[in-house]
Amino acid sequence: MIKLVGLKNCDTCRKAKKWLESEGIDFQFHDVRQDGLTREDLAGWVKELGWEALLNKRGTTWRGLDDSVKEGVDEAKAIDLMVEHPALMKRPVFVTPKGVLLGFKQQQMDALCQL
Repeated sequence: MIKLVGLKNCDTCRKAKKWLESEGIDFQFHDVRQDGLTREDLAGWVKELGWEALLNKRGTTWRGLDDSVKEGVDEAKAIDLMVEHPALMKRPVFVTPKGVLLGFKQQQMDALCQL
């Protein structure tokens, strides 16, 4: 089974949910605000995707952080920030038996259809 990790109010996550349902792909939705994020999950995703790919520096959550918090971000600090502020994680994240996918574009759709 695929785990779709994101935010219930995120337009892209809603599109991904709708698409998975229309394709008949079995999935479980994990809302990072409601259900939280574990350091262990994030560390595994960072290992596959890289922390730079997973940390959303373009959103309002990042812009709302104090500059001192944003300075010197490395892997460990990025994981800590995403655990504390789940909306900092780029989304959606698809956790599949064959690995982790980030985003919802044609490449991810094709990969999900091949599972």
